[in-house]
Amino acid sequence: MKTRTALVAILLVCTVILIPEVSYSADVPSSVTKLVSDAKKAIKTVNMDEFKNLYDKKALGILIDVRDPNEYASGHIPGAINISRGRIEFDIWKRVGGSQNPDMETKMMLYCGSGGRCALAAKSLTDLGFSNVTAVEMKLADWKKAGYPFGKQ
Repeated sequence: MKTRTALVAILLVCTVILIPEVSYSADVPSSVTKLVSDAKKAIKTVNMDEFKNLYDKKALGILIDVRDPNEYASGHIPGAINISRGRIEFDIWKRVGGSQNPDMETKMMLYCGSGGRCALAAKSLTDLGFSNVTAVEMKLADWKKAGYPFGKQ
């Protein structure tokens, strides 16, 4: 019985860790796809090759992984900090000099699992007045598949 309970617990933990890696675009209404598409039109973006070049040159500014904390904990691009999309408008201030005197020109590069959440987060930051925000249009799985730096810190 204890073995069965342990197996169920392990399966639940694996599910919680692995499910967020699945693309959110698989089963969303067209209004969500349009929202992401419109956000991408309103922000600066780079593709994976451009991002890798900037990463190698250490020219990213603040690298922000906007995935949820459990996704970040399962592995991320080295040097990235985690500010989830759901918290970015509230938590970015401590990274840019505080809410009273923020550096609105702070260079920021955002990524996520498939490019949608980082586009929406970049749009929010741009709407707040930040002028140097870029979203990476890539699937994190492609980054890992290419053998680029990825792991737990």
